[in-house]
Amino acid sequence: MKKFILLSLTFVGITAFAQDATIKNLQSEATRSVQKDVSDTAKAWVKGGNININGTQGSLKNWAAGGDKFSMAINTNFNYFIFYKKNKINWDNTIDFNFGYLQSTSIGSRKNDDRFDLLSKYGYNFSGKCYLTGLVNLRSQMFDGYSYGDTDATFSSTFLSPAYLLVSAGIDYKPSSKVSIFVSPITTRLTIVANKELSKQGLYGVPAGKHLTTDIGAFSTINCTQTINKNVSYRGRMDLFSNYRNKPENVDLFLTNSFLFKISKSFTASYNLDLIYDDDVRLFGKEGTSPGLQLKSLIGLGFQMKLK
Repeated sequence: MKKFILLSLTFVGITAFAQDATIKNLQSEATRSVQKDVSDTAKAWVKGGNININGTQGSLKNWAAGGDKFSMAINTNFNYFIFYKKNKINWDNTIDFNFGYLQSTSIGSRKNDDRFDLLSKYGYNFSGKCYLTGLVNLRSQMFDGYSYGDTDATFSSTFLSPAYLLVSAGIDYKPSSKVSIFVSPITTRLTIVANKELSKQGLYGVPAGKHLTTDIGAFSTINCTQTINKNVSYRGRMDLFSNYRNKPENVDLFLTNSFLFKISKSFTASYNLDLIYDDDVRLFGKEGTSPGLQLKSLIGLGFQMKLK
């Protein structure tokens, strides 16, 4: 639990620092920003998003969903949000989808960077910037993933294998329109391995031959979006889960960071860094039976189209 609290405070501190830097860099645009905020809050529904198509150089370490250590790829990122705010009701919905084809350094051409993430939060404002909130999150992938050895590839993941469905109730603190800190003392997390072949192997913390396991624990998610300056923007999210039933001190981590650099109206550069630690994912180490920190890093150049 100490790790859980420490990781939360660390990310909050980074977020606060980013906010301070943003405020200093955007002083000249303060009037325009205020006018935009007023216009947005006057609408009950606000929606938008973007599509990025990038040529990327990627690197992976201990990535359970499969992929090569080094790759060159064409990668597509899609994210979209639908927000509702009226009176004391606040309903946030987001979808993120990543998909790409790569040319690997080991075994020909493979699919890589495939993930979808659905998040919905429904909150009631009961005090200041605090909301009593229910949260549902589904995270998985669409296509087959492989873990690579020196000369071969091993089937390791596919659609809903694994998938993580999280249902939670707690307090959502929103100090600004760009930061959200959700904390729940009681959360249910379902880990799904729908594929029969993977189910037989007893992967991702689901017992061999089973397709589902249920965990109860504490959960926190911190979301941050920042416009660092007119050409640089940042999106970050950190999820923490402590399983009350099994080694609660070993906090599961999901951290994603995305920096977008505007070169021209449609041409952009991007950098994405994802970190995952799940104590139940024991695919690493010399014997392939140990947990490990999963790391994915992508640098890209490409085109961006904004959605309304």
